Amino acid sequence: MKRISYLLAFLFFTLASSLRLAAQEATEETGDVVLKTAPQNKNAIFKSTEEVRYKIQVSNKTNSLQRGKLSYLVTTDEGKRVFLDSVKLNLKGKASKDLVLTIPKKATGFYRINFMVNLPDYDDTVRRVFGVNPEQIRSQLHKPADFDTFWKKSRELLAKVAPDYRVLERKDLSTPDKKVYSVEMHSYDNLIIRGWLVVPTDGSKFPVHYRVPGYVVTLKPNMDNDDFIAFDLNVRGNGNSQDVINIGTDNYSVINIENKDKYIYRGVYMDCIRGLDFLYSHANLGIDTSKIFVEGGSQGGSLALVTAALDKRVKLLTMQVPLYADIHDGQAISASYNQQVFPFKVFRKYQSLHPGFSWDKFYATFDYYDPQNFAPMVKCPVLMGIGLLDQFCPPRCSMALYNHISSTNKEYVCVPNSTHEVNFDYFMFQNLWLREKFRIP
Repeated sequence: MKRISYLLAFLFFTLASSLRLAAQEATEETGDVVLKTAPQNKNAIFKSTEEVRYKIQVSNKTNSLQRGKLSYLVTTDEGKRVFLDSVKLNLKGKASKDLVLTIPKKATGFYRINFMVNLPDYDDTVRRVFGVNPEQIRSQLHKPADFDTFWKKSRELLAKVAPDYRVLERKDLSTPDKKVYSVEMHSYDNLIIRGWLVVPTDGSKFPVHYRVPGYVVTLKPNMDNDDFIAFDLNVRGNGNSQDVINIGTDNYSVINIENKDKYIYRGVYMDCIRGLDFLYSHANLGIDTSKIFVEGGSQGGSLALVTAALDKRVKLLTMQVPLYADIHDGQAISASYNQQVFPFKVFRKYQSLHPGFSWDKFYATFDYYDPQNFAPMVKCPVLMGIGLLDQFCPPRCSMALYNHISSTNKEYVCVPNSTHEVNFDYFMFQNLWLREKFRIP
């Protein structure tokens, strides 16, 4: 019966997604002129040995003749121009034209491409990104000499804190198929953190979906999966773990940024390890400790990676759009944007309010926390999803992080037209990937 309900939920979700896509298509059609772009390679990833091609459709929805041009500008992800060309457009009323635009072969990296249409009744720009040989992207590790010692000491300090676990069944949230527990524990610096455990009632042991939160995001009980125990941890300052730290998005990432020993993320990373401690100490609740996978998106993506790097009890890692990856190159890319975006918008605001706080001082702290410096320590199988239009987590930085991961069992998925997110197809692939790795029928 539960399988049927799961299938119905899946079909409903698929239908809803299709309707949303149809609505988006309808919205695009309301303009006087419609420009649609599609990379020749579906995922917008090319080899350095091949030309980059885009299929373009320009549709004139007006009744009048439209004469003008379509220009296409290619820059590096730091805004340096590498190619510019244009074609003439001559569109009769209610007519369309299909084009194939070719960009010469490019070196390894990610590139922005702007399609600019200039017509009497239409003047607009469509922005896209494509990648070339992303598996070959290399970046410098800025790993402090005492990095390993620093995190060994952090774990020792965590171990000295008695967790004092508290688990309370929430019958008001439970269903006949799922038991919901609120969980509480003491973590680094003796702060209390909380989360949610959802356990299916029809078996003795289940794999664990351990989810860590995005940036100041509230995680709630996950009731959606019948094949996993769901453990959602709200690290300090997130969700129901805001007793001591309750700070908005403009300040969270700069708490004690000038002191590596007291920086907010030292405790946050240790919170994620304490979450694993909880799972291992509560196997009696049906937890299969041999099958724990950790997942997160944005900040959660990086927290998931750091958890897998620091603790081999994690058996699989899935992450989407990992925040802060390759922080040095991320800063350089963000500087080329017309308008500042998160997270460097927060860091630059802090700098403006604290004269003398230079980038060198910033890195003196953040190099201990850059997820890229943890990547070589990850040995378990890894799946990563990225959006090529993501400005918060530029694809070059995500792939640099990915390429530093030591695991020989790793895959990535690029979603060409997504910003700081992935799509439904990615999560369907992730579900199949997890089932294969954990041998779930």
